[in-house]
Amino acid sequence: MGNVNKVMLMGNLTRDPELKFLPNGTPVCEFGMAINRVWYDQQTKEKKETVTYVTCKAWGRTGENINKYFKKGSPIFVEGRLDFQTWEAKDGSGKRSKLDVVVEGFEFCGARAERGGDSGGFAPRPRAEHREESTSHAAEDSGPGNQGGGAAGYDDEVPF
Repeated sequence: MGNVNKVMLMGNLTRDPELKFLPNGTPVCEFGMAINRVWYDQQTKEKKETVTYVTCKAWGRTGENINKYFKKGSPIFVEGRLDFQTWEAKDGSGKRSKLDVVVEGFEFCGARAERGGDSGGFAPRPRAEHREESTSHAAEDSGPGNQGGGAAGYDDEVPF
């Protein structure tokens, strides 16, 4: 059985993105997100709300674009994977752990003003670049010898 590590979150940045560079020049952007959950308590008929805070990291051009176009309070939709890290505390008090989201794609949400002001009429969609790349691989995988390809690989008598 295979494994899946996929996360999709929509929320607001809790702080301005922080862009750093590794010694080899690779950009890494770290930011926090707050994701709100609202529901109604069935017994008390009261509206309830909780907030989950998540730390996100975006690498390369994705990180540079998030740093450029987002700020504290900006709404964002991210797709990525969970990354679990453990380390020994510096004071020797034991092990520590942290669960982060590694961002693999994102979408702009909300009005342009919510995204940090006017961007000169241009709001890049880095997610679209990711889709183009994925599409090209799908075309390669749907060749004559593959059964899982596009619509041509489906049986016409499927009852739906």
